[in-house]
Amino acid sequence: MPSFQKHFFSLLALAIATVSAVQNIKVQGSDYVNNVTSDRFQIIGIAYQPGGSAGFKAGSGIDPLSNGTLCLRDAALMQRLGINTIRVYNLDPSLDHDMCASIFNAVGIYMLLDVNSPLPNESLNPGDLTSSYNSAYLNRIFAVVEAFKNFPNTLGFFSGNEVIQFPGSQTNVPPYLRAVTRDLKNYIAKNSPRNIPVGYSAADVRDFLGDTFAYLSCHIDGSTSDVSRIDFFGLNSYSWCGDVDFQRAGYDVLVQMFANTTIPVFFSEYGCNEVEPRIWTEVLALYGPNMTTVMSGGIVYEYVQEKNNFGLVDVHDDGTATILIDYDNLQKQYNKLDIEQLQSGNSSAATLMSPRCSSDLIAESDFSKTFRIPSIPSGGQDLIDNGIDNPNIGKLVPVTETAVKANVYGSNGGLIKDLAIKALPEDQSNAPNGQDTTGSTSASPSGTSSGAEASSTSGAGTTGINLLLSIIALGVFSISHA
Repeated sequence: MPSFQKHFFSLLALAIATVSAVQNIKVQGSDYVNNVTSDRFQIIGIAYQPGGSAGFKAGSGIDPLSNGTLCLRDAALMQRLGINTIRVYNLDPSLDHDMCASIFNAVGIYMLLDVNSPLPNESLNPGDLTSSYNSAYLNRIFAVVEAFKNFPNTLGFFSGNEVIQFPGSQTNVPPYLRAVTRDLKNYIAKNSPRNIPVGYSAADVRDFLGDTFAYLSCHIDGSTSDVSRIDFFGLNSYSWCGDVDFQRAGYDVLVQMFANTTIPVFFSEYGCNEVEPRIWTEVLALYGPNMTTVMSGGIVYEYVQEKNNFGLVDVHDDGTATILIDYDNLQKQYNKLDIEQLQSGNSSAATLMSPRCSSDLIAESDFSKTFRIPSIPSGGQDLIDNGIDNPNIGKLVPVTETAVKANVYGSNGGLIKDLAIKALPEDQSNAPNGQDTTGSTSASPSGTSSGAEASSTSGAGTTGINLLLSIIALGVFSISHA
C-alpha cells in the first residue's frame, strides 16, 4: 500500500476511534448498570468546577466544559488517576461543550451535571419558592438538558444541591424538589432520545437526611410510574477525617439508613480536609464489602485547588498544572481496588420495591409530610410539549488531538512526560489501573495559581478532519460506502 494510503487510513482510524461512544449507564433498582454488558457501575468520581461557584459568570463565554485545551489536560490526569465520573456544578447551556464532552467520552469518563447555577433566577430560592419556581427557571434547566442529552456519557442530572439544609427549609422545600424532578423527567421523556436519570444531592445534615431520602424516593399513591420520584440520591459527606475507621466516621449509620434503598445512593461529595494531607483511607471502606451492597461509589471533592484547599491539582494561569500530594495519595488507594469485583452484579438490587409515600415515612415532626406537589407554572407545560426555543444541542465530535501540550508537574516538582489521553473501546469506562503520576525531572511551573485561561480548543478536532477532507478533495481516494 502506498505511504499516502497508510497515512490516510491512520488518520481515518484515529478520527473514528475518538468519536466512539461509551455505553449508556442506566438505573436498575439500587444499582447503576451498563446498558449493554449489564456490568454494575460504581462511581469513582471527582468534582470538576475550576474557579468554584465564584468563577462562573454569565456572559463570560466560559464554564468548566467550554475549553477543550483545559479539558484535555484534566482528562489525561483524571484518566491516570482512575476516575470514571465527573460532577460539574455550574454550566452555561448556551456555550459549546462538544469538545470537552467528547474528550471525556473518549477516555471513558461520565458526567453528572447540576442543572442549577448560583446566578439569579437559575435555582430555587428556599426563601421565595413560589416566585423562583417559574417558566423562566424551567427554561434554564431544560436548556441544560438540551445541551447534554445527546452525549452518551451523560450519567444524570441533579435537580438540586443541598436545598434542604437550613432550619425551615425542611418544611417547604421538599414538595418543590419533587416538582422540579417531575418537570425535568417529563421534559427528558418528551425531548431526549434516551432516558437520563434525575436525582438530588443532599447535605449531610443528619436531622434532615433520612427524611429527605424517604420523602424524595417514595412513590406517591403507590404508582411505580411516579415521575416526581428521584432516580438516584447523592450525599455530600465529610464525616471521615484522617485515619479513622468505619464506625468512628459514622459510615455504619449511613449503611443502616440506606439499607433498603430502591435507587442508587452514593457520595456526591466526600473528602474531609481537616487532617492534611488527606490519606483517603475511606476509599477502601466505600468500595469495600460493608458498603457496596448499599452504596454506588462516590465523588471526591475536588479536582482544582481553590482557597478552600480541597483540590488535587493546582492549575496555573498559563495552562500548566501541578499535581498535589492528595492526588498521589488518592491514586495509591484507588490502585488497591478490585475493579472486577466492583463490576459484579448485586442480586438484591432489583428486588426491592419503593414504599408508597405517607407521613409514616417521615421521622421529624417539622419535616414536610404533604405529598401535594405544586403544579407546573404557567408556560411550563408548553416548554415540555414543544421544547424550548432555539436550544443549543450538543453532539459528539472527533477528538484528534490526544497529547497535552502544556507542562504538568508532579508533586515532587518533576515534569510529567508524554502526558496524553488514551481513547478506550466503547464498551469500557475508565478505572484505576495501577498507574503512577510522578514527575520525571527536576522542574517547576512558571505560572501563577488559579483560574486557568488557556486558549480553547473548541475546534481541537479540526486539524485531522481538515487533513482528511483535503486528501479526499484531491481525489486521492474515493470513498463510496460509509
